[in-house]
Amino acid sequence: MTSESHAKGEDLSLLVDWLSPSKTWIALDVATGGGHVARAVSPWVRTVFATDLTQTMLEAARHHLMGEGIRNVHFVLADAESLPFLDETFDAVICRIAAHHFPQPEKFVQESWRVLKPGGSWLLIDNVAPDDSELSVYMNTFEKMRDESHVQCPSVREWESWIKAAGFHLKNSRIRQKEYYFSSWVHRMVQSEEQEKRVEAYILSASPTVREYFGVRVQEGHLDSLHVDEWMVLCSKPV
Repeated sequence: MTSESHAKGEDLSLLVDWLSPSKTWIALDVATGGGHVARAVSPWVRTVFATDLTQTMLEAARHHLMGEGIRNVHFVLADAESLPFLDETFDAVICRIAAHHFPQPEKFVQESWRVLKPGGSWLLIDNVAPDDSELSVYMNTFEKMRDESHVQCPSVREWESWIKAAGFHLKNSRIRQKEYYFSSWVHRMVQSEEQEKRVEAYILSASPTVREYFGVRVQEGHLDSLHVDEWMVLCSKPV
């Protein structure tokens, strides 16, 4: 199931603004999920290749986009950490709200560098963990309890180290607080009422300092909402 924030987030239009794409471009949407990035970028470029590790997800995205009359998106089953494309193929590589599922995100950064043309753009949007180890463990624990496919949200500092090591130049970035309304957020992924209760109990068990950082709000004895940090970053591959 796809959330409203995945499908209609304001970052979809912002990423187009940041990229300033050209009709000559070939773009890559890594871990496309519901195809929202591919859909947003497709009117502005020549071709989009949308990849995903899950065939069912990829087929659903293709059905959705083709139903809207979008014909310049090609769908490829692929691992983000081992992309099946030649070196220097793409003008832009984009990954939105997916990298926390990657076992080795640094390999994804390296693969992005490899398949990008010199002068190409790399844009990432994803939740990030705080540098503080207690806060990071807390966040990644409740994310994993809710969604078993969650691997880890790295910190901005970790992402920046991988970006620098690959050779990218950082051009623009922002961090925003993204609010989760607990009921809708947890119901998208949990398999049982017992799992939901475990997630809620864990979040509410945190110290006041941790709860304050994540904006944990309680109403009538139940968790109402919390927020996490989301990072959006644009980098370039030097010519």
